[in-house]
Amino acid sequence: MSLSTSIPTGTPPFRVLIVRTGAMGDVLHAMPAVAAMRLLHPEWTIGWAIEPRWRALLEGRSGGHEVRPLVNLIHEVPTRDWNRRPLSPETLREILALRRELSSEKYNLCVDMQGLFRSAVVGRLASADSYAGSAQPRETPARWLYGKTIETQAPHVIDRGCELLGRAIGETLRAAEVPLPVDEDAERWCEAALATLVPDKQFVVLAPTAGWGSKCWPAERYGALAGALHDAGYAVLINAASENDPAAAAVARASEGHALPVACTLPQLMALLRRSAMLIAGDTGPLHLAAALGRPVIGLYGPTDPRRTGPYGPNGHVLRHPSSQTDHRRHSEPEAGLNRITVDEVRQAALAVLEDKAA
Repeated sequence: MSLSTSIPTGTPPFRVLIVRTGAMGDVLHAMPAVAAMRLLHPEWTIGWAIEPRWRALLEGRSGGHEVRPLVNLIHEVPTRDWNRRPLSPETLREILALRRELSSEKYNLCVDMQGLFRSAVVGRLASADSYAGSAQPRETPARWLYGKTIETQAPHVIDRGCELLGRAIGETLRAAEVPLPVDEDAERWCEAALATLVPDKQFVVLAPTAGWGSKCWPAERYGALAGALHDAGYAVLINAASENDPAAAAVARASEGHALPVACTLPQLMALLRRSAMLIAGDTGPLHLAAALGRPVIGLYGPTDPRRTGPYGPNGHVLRHPSSQTDHRRHSEPEAGLNRITVDEVRQAALAVLEDKAA
């Protein structure tokens, strides 16, 4: 069944639950639609069901208080923990507690913006008056749980999210600027870290990892790129998942000391990217985070189609070899076309953007 008419708003404030639990890029892709809805209806109550590790995309701290610029309520959905212990009594207790929490909010509308079977189940737990999802979800069984299904046609996932949420509320939504939160502790950490690492110097961030090995440009090329950017007068930092991140360490070795790994939390990464001259990465969360923050980015694409998941906005730039083939199978080795992108091509593209911004 397709939804083509407005959902009655009922007694104000209308209450909407968004389900998009993760990963980082997926959450960021849903946020411009929700930001557009917030601009149209600032009086509405908006809740978001999300994995705990991505909570910082919705909530920061200022003056000792939590700040949520986009949503009113956050519901943590620890699906990673549940996957590790699917049959344990603890998992069952947490699911039942989440159901009580969601249903107590009496949402008028729930929209599953993830399209997975597990996200569809989470949405059902809310017992909202109306429940909408995509007519073409990422996992077909998800649509069996929706009360109403919505056709979307836009090529990019952000615009598709606007279609989905807009038709669910009976409005036309166009992607809006995302108000990402600021965390005062992370800001202080960043100022101190940069004063030590790159005092008084513009810096570029490299994010060498991605969810699949086939989306990762080789570490030795990131290292050579770091040397080229250093020679052009830029400091280079590497986004590291931890102090012992092997991918970041490999890039640092290949750079011959011209790139420094920086392990940081998600709020700290946001603070770092706000101050960066550019981020260079594959199709991965930090790329979409930097784009959402309005920073210049160079996306190195191979098995994923930038028309669908490319960095959004005027500061997004993509390199993709003509031989690349779209393939969502999670291979461990870099995709053949991605391997054909040369260090010099990325260097030239990066410096052209950096020089244009400096002009």
